[in-house]
Amino acid sequence: MGKHSRPGPPNQPSRAVPRLDASDPLAAYDKRRRAPMDVYRRHRPAGGGAGHVRPDEPRVLEEWDGFTYAPAGTAPNLAAAKEWVYELPST
Repeated sequence: MGKHSRPGPPNQPSRAVPRLDASDPLAAYDKRRRAPMDVYRRHRPAGGGAGHVRPDEPRVLEEWDGFTYAPAGTAPNLAAAKEWVYELPST
């Protein structure tokens, strides 16, 4: 096994990134526009630092806009921020 080999059977493809659809001419473009680790919403402490420290402090809410994370609002504490991150988008 090499230094950077992935765990698991060698005869199976990696599940980290979905394969590109060969019939879709914009598949590579769409792949580059996905959020890192497919996380489209995230929260950060307003004062900086680790996310799990001081859960009663305000949080900055950020949403992926296709190029970068853009500010989407604020939350009064960690619980409210997590609720916003995991809420299902209305369709």
